[in-house]
Amino acid sequence: MPQSPAGHHRRTRRPLPLVAAGTLVAAAAVTLPQLTPDASAATTLRGYADGRGVKIGAAVGDGPLQSDSAYTTVLDREFNSVTAENAMKWDAVEPSRGSFNWAAADRLVAHASAHNQGVRGHTLAWYSQLPSWLKNGNFSASELNSLLKSHIDTEMGRYKGKVYAWDVVNEAFNEDGSMRSSLWQDKLGSGYIANALRWAHAADPAAKLYINDYNIEADNAKSDALYALAKQLLADGVPLNGIGFQSHFVVGQVPSTMKANLKRFSDLGLEVSVTELDIRIPLPASSAELAQQSADYKTASENCLGVARCAGVTVWGVSDKYSWIPGTFSGYGAALPYDENYAAKPAYTGLSNGLNPNA
Repeated sequence: MPQSPAGHHRRTRRPLPLVAAGTLVAAAAVTLPQLTPDASAATTLRGYADGRGVKIGAAVGDGPLQSDSAYTTVLDREFNSVTAENAMKWDAVEPSRGSFNWAAADRLVAHASAHNQGVRGHTLAWYSQLPSWLKNGNFSASELNSLLKSHIDTEMGRYKGKVYAWDVVNEAFNEDGSMRSSLWQDKLGSGYIANALRWAHAADPAAKLYINDYNIEADNAKSDALYALAKQLLADGVPLNGIGFQSHFVVGQVPSTMKANLKRFSDLGLEVSVTELDIRIPLPASSAELAQQSADYKTASENCLGVARCAGVTVWGVSDKYSWIPGTFSGYGAALPYDENYAAKPAYTGLSNGLNPNA
């Protein structure tokens, strides 16, 4: 999952580049529906998703949620689900031990409730974005176990009944399928995963509980290891409900085995969701790359929606204006369906067509 640096919403952002005068504008000329009281909502992403009984979500930053009306206009028109980009991570909610700051998370949950949007909780047990008191506390295994349980109890308890799914365990694997070294893995062993899921189920029995990771979309060593773990957890009666496929792709590189891979997890009886979709392009983006990105958004969404237990698709942001990509992947950007001025890009059409069964 993206680790968004502090203050990333204030980072100077490069404008979406033009390849040649008018090229990008022409390529991106997607007409959005002008909704009126009589218009059908089915012509929005949200309308298509609602019609299929699935979620179309966006990761939401607290800064633009509070201060950017263009952002919230698009968010509320197009998405029926939201994920906190950073506001529910441990360093955000408990910066000092026993001292909690729920303001940003509460704002998101309240906004979602007011706009009839579901909330995905993100994330409870992760190796990154831990507060320094926890990371550097040199706690014993017994103490860490208690701290993790207390964190899950406290955060899930606060939002019980208001969050439909939680990324309980996040990014637990290395690329070769071995367990990632982390505070949890190193001190508690891989049993922390089953414990976290059991504690989460006790805290909110109605919430869907996920393991979430990246580079697991293809059939590869990492997804094989996660599949083996998921199968074992289910055999052991652990309350695992779904697998989140982050899907941070490079343009033109949606894995050919993605749909079959999602299907094998679905065949275990698990929900599958695309949880953090974005498709980055080397800058400046050409019209051909934007067209390919559109096709990739359609393919990625169809790969999930074509599987029996697909619960939905979430994109990691609303607009390129606040995307984490340029600050993390040097030379890349233009990864989301809306440009920095909230104009719909060809990617919007691709995603829309992926959601629309009649497209």
